Amino acid sequence: MSTVTAAHGYRAGHTLPLRVEAVRQLKRRRTLVMGAILAALPFVLIVAFAIGGTPDGNDGGGGGGGGNRINLMDTATASGANFAATCLFVSAGFLLVVPVALFCGDTVASEASWSSLRYLLAAPVPRARLLWSKLAVALGFSAAAMLLLPLVALAAGTVAYGWGPLELPAGGALAAADTLPRLGLVVAFIFVSQLVTAGLAFWLSTRTDAPLGAVGGAVGLTIVGNVLDAVTALGSWREYLPAHWQFAWADALQPQLEWGGMLKGAAVSVTYALILFALAFRGFARKDIVS
Repeated sequence: MSTVTAAHGYRAGHTLPLRVEAVRQLKRRRTLVMGAILAALPFVLIVAFAIGGTPDGNDGGGGGGGGNRINLMDTATASGANFAATCLFVSAGFLLVVPVALFCGDTVASEASWSSLRYLLAAPVPRARLLWSKLAVALGFSAAAMLLLPLVALAAGTVAYGWGPLELPAGGALAAADTLPRLGLVVAFIFVSQLVTAGLAFWLSTRTDAPLGAVGGAVGLTIVGNVLDAVTALGSWREYLPAHWQFAWADALQPQLEWGGMLKGAAVSVTYALILFALAFRGFARKDIVS
């Protein structure tokens, strides 16, 4: 009975280094296009506010009753911090979903569509190692996308509207020194809340040879979740939907930081994500790779 030994110097843990995978993904056209879109959004909003007047539509005029209620859009031009928070508000529901679905859904399926997946595995790159490398890089690029938008918005908004306190939706303001930690918490929660989209896209990417199918499927099912969350007849069942908590980060923009909603939303998203990642690894380990 013969035994198979590995080639001299072969180490499974050294195959497909993260640096190599990251460089490959960074050079992809879709990465550059996605980065350009996210970086351009703040400037589009600045131009829109310059053309249309103040965000509340009354060109700074006073209002009575509910017109004076503070919200993110009404105070978008109050400071660079308010502008960054507004950019996150208008993009968190859909725009920031797209890069997560794109980076996580395209990563394995694209290799299959190019017929290069089987050659990677024949290198030989262990299947689990290949998935871990691709998942780590995909999540890293997703996190970078989450950071790119608010950083550009903060810089552009500070130039356009100045640096100052963050006016809060509930009234009052945060001191400028407390602004960056709160915005950092908002970005961190948005990333965690999108882990379920990442898990769904990654699982689909291991199940299909069509990258657009994996990306589109993840975005589509995320939209379905948003629609279901709007069905109030579901009552407390909506709390089990990740979409129900996607704007829980607004609790970070309160005079007193509230953790309840963010902790519940993070727990729901991480739970779904871990299940989907586990399904991806389990299915890929048994999959017959023919492309």
